[in-house]
Amino acid sequence: MKVIFHDDFYKVYADDPAAEAGRMEAVISVIGPYVEFVEALPATEAQIAAVHTPDHIERIRRYGLYDIAALAAGGALQAATIGLAEPCFAAIRPPGHHASAGSCWGFCFFNNMAVAIESLKRQGRIRSAYILDFDMHFGDGTENILGRKDYVSIHNPGSYHREAYLQEVGQELERYSVDMIGISAGFDNHRQDWGGLLRTDDYYEMGRMVRAAARRNGGGCFAILEGGYNYDVLGQNALALINGLST
Repeated sequence: MKVIFHDDFYKVYADDPAAEAGRMEAVISVIGPYVEFVEALPATEAQIAAVHTPDHIERIRRYGLYDIAALAAGGALQAATIGLAEPCFAAIRPPGHHASAGSCWGFCFFNNMAVAIESLKRQGRIRSAYILDFDMHFGDGTENILGRKDYVSIHNPGSYHREAYLQEVGQELERYSVDMIGISAGFDNHRQDWGGLLRTDDYYEMGRMVRAAARRNGGGCFAILEGGYNYDVLGQNALALINGLST
């Protein structure tokens, strides 16, 4: 599978868990032997401005975070574009699902998923999209930006029981026939991470379900990295999802 990445994602760009040294190394060292890396390219300001206000963009620029945030958003868009033809994963940071049009929190600055999905829609590449956000935290920014658009459906699984969680994901995927499925892949709900719920093979299963749904729909699929902070398991969880999407 193609994986979007850039060496700049190794950099410590802020004082938060998503930017800590070693996080991306934990992912890339595990998935590296099994994937084909594609260098990330930054999103244009016009692509970012399609989902964010001018004031917000300037605020991120003043923080000195515009370049790395634009690179992550561009990587998400590349993954979505490749995802039209074959599954793709974007190993990017900063994450994005807590970034709304005019504000952000939770280690996010630009909403990578929103930039990717809205860009494809404006290009006429897709007519409809479904977003599965299995990060342990609700993707409020993605909901705020895309939730009111009639071409997008968003699902943040809410079950606190592992088996019911996976059943919920499968049932929701069966409800929709869309051109594109995007995964906001936060791995912090793993049993050895903050959420303490899911096993590594559950990420494989969710990837497999998404891939099967994309085939059934005659559409595409892709995933982008959001949360996940236990370096001992983060890479294996990402690889499990990649393997599931590759089935």
